[in-house]
Amino acid sequence: MSSFLCSLLLIFIFTSQLTTADVDQGKNFQYFCDQNNDGGIYTTNSTYHTNLNTLLSILTSNKEINYGFYNSSYGINSDKVNAIGLCRGDLKPNDCRNCLQNSTVFLTQRCQNRKQAIGWYDDDRCMLRYSSRSIFGLYDTRPYYEAWSLKTAINEDEFDKVRKNLLDNLRNRAASGDSDLKYAVGSDEVGPNNNQTIYGLAQCTPDLFKTFCDDCLVQSINEIAICCNNRMSARVVRPSCYLRYETDSLFYQPTQDSPSSLSPSPTSVPSLAAPPPFANNTTSYPGKSNNYGSTIGIAIGVPIALVAMVFIFICIYLKVRKPKKRFEEVQEEEDDDKIEITEGLQFHFNTIRIATNDFSDSDKLGQGGFGVVYKGRLSNGLEIAIKRLSMNSGQGDLEFKNEVFFLAKLQHRNLVRLLGFCLEGSERLLIYEFVHNKSLDYFIFDQAKKAQLNWERRYTIILGIARGILYLHEDSRVRVIHRDLKASNILLDKRMNPKIADFGMARLFGVDQTQENTNRIVGTYGYMAPEYARHGQFSTKSDVFSFGILVLEIVSGTKNSYIRDGENTEYLSSFAWRNWKEGTAANIIDPTLNNDSLNEIMRCIHIGLLCVQENVASRPTMASVVVTLNSPSVTLPIPLQPAFHIGPQDMKSSGHSSAQESVNGASNTQLFPR
Repeated sequence: MSSFLCSLLLIFIFTSQLTTADVDQGKNFQYFCDQNNDGGIYTTNSTYHTNLNTLLSILTSNKEINYGFYNSSYGINSDKVNAIGLCRGDLKPNDCRNCLQNSTVFLTQRCQNRKQAIGWYDDDRCMLRYSSRSIFGLYDTRPYYEAWSLKTAINEDEFDKVRKNLLDNLRNRAASGDSDLKYAVGSDEVGPNNNQTIYGLAQCTPDLFKTFCDDCLVQSINEIAICCNNRMSARVVRPSCYLRYETDSLFYQPTQDSPSSLSPSPTSVPSLAAPPPFANNTTSYPGKSNNYGSTIGIAIGVPIALVAMVFIFICIYLKVRKPKKRFEEVQEEEDDDKIEITEGLQFHFNTIRIATNDFSDSDKLGQGGFGVVYKGRLSNGLEIAIKRLSMNSGQGDLEFKNEVFFLAKLQHRNLVRLLGFCLEGSERLLIYEFVHNKSLDYFIFDQAKKAQLNWERRYTIILGIARGILYLHEDSRVRVIHRDLKASNILLDKRMNPKIADFGMARLFGVDQTQENTNRIVGTYGYMAPEYARHGQFSTKSDVFSFGILVLEIVSGTKNSYIRDGENTEYLSSFAWRNWKEGTAANIIDPTLNNDSLNEIMRCIHIGLLCVQENVASRPTMASVVVTLNSPSVTLPIPLQPAFHIGPQDMKSSGHSSAQESVNGASNTQLFPR
């Protein structure tokens, strides 16, 4: 009974919406409009509206562009509009421009007064996107839609294997494309007598890095494996990438790059039927039959019984398939999951080569497992630090992605600032602000240099680190767990203010997420929380533990390693707790410090011990740490037993990989002035 009522409701929705579909043009048009009313709407005839119309009218005016990718912006400040137009790689320039111009008409009509919209027109031959925020270089996988045929392959296992191999090959070729075109097509044979051909297409917006294009297409391939195994045709269409395969006929125009020499028949190109416009809040739609070209044209006149049968199937399908989220909900999640990189962040390789005197050894600041750090000076006199990632590092791409991902989104006075990046050929460069006074370990663990850090400076460093971590955990646009906080990753500027660096190991957390598990332990022994080192469990409290170790190191001027106290040999954290418990906490304090601020020093030892407690729940949050540091009157609880030190021997016994000091070579980077 519920299925019957559901089907009647869907019939009503379908027939009422279908009357507004683009059946008269015979064209497919999928679109999504941002429904976020917080700054997402413009008024008719406003400056933004005028700028939008102007930008869309000139977007395809550059006739020298023959690779099907247009991006531009118009206006300033809050009235600035950004737009991207992308055509399928096989479209000729004139056909591409016509497609985008037609898409402009439909998208602005369907998304009136919305500052953000995206649409795919004419069987996905072109995509138009505009927004009030920068979208060039963005890695966006949502909103998206997917579609597939109801026909299934006879030999499912063989079909899925051939299809997967084909799509993986196309993914690699497309991701390896240049900054003009990331596009690949091809075909493969399946069946006992090779009597069936699978045609495939993969494409990314060419402004994406290779790794991001690859990631986007991998997500789509995985989505097809979930929704469309053994389906004879399917597609997943996203803002940053497009993946599709067909078996009935060739749907793309072969190029020199294509291994197929067949020519498609205009009347036989299968067109996945567009559903009616989705009231602008849906991100996918269920599978349709492969006779898509005529489906919409006759839908209004078909008998109601036929429509009921189709939608009963859809209703059943919707019961077992998790519904997609609304556009604005997807956007909120995706804002925490994509890399916002603008054109202004990208440097030419020659610019950096000249700034470093062709990467001269005299300009080398340090070297680690992921590459070398150089000092450079731009033509305008600005001093910069350049991390040149090693070509031989198996994890170089991962670190590059992580560093750009986080630092392009994070802006705080206690975080090192990313100025830009360079990706050219096999070169991967990260360009940072130059931080003059090296790293904290350069001072705090040197018997002569630690005298330069009086207590006032040390307290400023402790408070600055705490504020930086608090920003990562609670105040930034995304929640970030650093996972490798240590003295060598705290840089000091001219005024000895701290800046947290090296986000290669950082991880993103959801707003409501409290913990995550991993089998890949990264970080540095001595700073790792025990639950993370032993069981791979990490959370914001993992960073709190590392912060506690840092506080004890700053107060004592001693590394968290073996300390000999008479006949006892123990690590700094247990040494500090034992002396605290025995009333001899003065033994913890660096002898180079005077006793003028003894109460403040003792309070910091107290906070450090609270942070390194073995019980995760007993450790304070960084918010309470900052409040406590700023408010001497706040009463502190008594610290409990600290966690036992975790070293390489513990990791071996627990089955995790181990290293001499650091699980990841990048964590051993010795950074000098930058």
